[in-house]
Amino acid sequence: MVEDLRWLGIEWSEGPDCGGPYAPYAQNERRTHYLDAWRRLRDGGFIYPCTCSRKDLALAATAPNDTDDEPIYPGNCRGRTDAASFAEPKGVNWRFRVPDEEQIAFTDSNLGPQRYIPGRDFGDFLVWRRDDVPAYQLAVVADDAAMQIREVVRGSDLLKSTARQLLLIRALGYPQPDYFHCDLVRDSSGARLAKRHDALSIRHLRESGMTPAQVIEMAHTPGAR
Repeated sequence: MVEDLRWLGIEWSEGPDCGGPYAPYAQNERRTHYLDAWRRLRDGGFIYPCTCSRKDLALAATAPNDTDDEPIYPGNCRGRTDAASFAEPKGVNWRFRVPDEEQIAFTDSNLGPQRYIPGRDFGDFLVWRRDDVPAYQLAVVADDAAMQIREVVRGSDLLKSTARQLLLIRALGYPQPDYFHCDLVRDSSGARLAKRHDALSIRHLRESGMTPAQVIEMAHTPGAR
């Protein structure tokens, strides 16, 4: 991926391939940081252990409002109060208890004001998986805080994830970055490009003989994708 982005002409001053002030933020340091965040959430009463199986969730979960989002958690384990008895997160899933009906609002630098209602737009979400790996929402919040990220740029399909992450940021007392959500690149039918569209991946287009300029022009030309 890094190689393909450089071929396309995108440059960066720090990152996994060229170091920077946070290059020492290695795997063992990240895990320590993740565990510290988990403990703070546990001690603050923001999270609870969840033993629901996929079958349990499939039978009881409420469908999301859009096809790209996860089902709303039905709350089977929400009443558990034994979080403090766990010295480590492994062995069970851990969910963040969202404040139902509280409006989560932020202004996106590209798409303007955004508002979501926990309990309606999304439910209690995973912060740690039973196989002892931090879930996406917690990992990116902890990484952004550790690396002092001040602006997050990503696709508009993650707007609702931003609302979830703002809850984590508030609970952990982290500084809130600015957000810029880009419009998604879509195919001729309007569906967003994903791994199933390998024929339109940068690597495939590169190997087909296209130049970087042609790829960029195609991405900016309506109907050309």
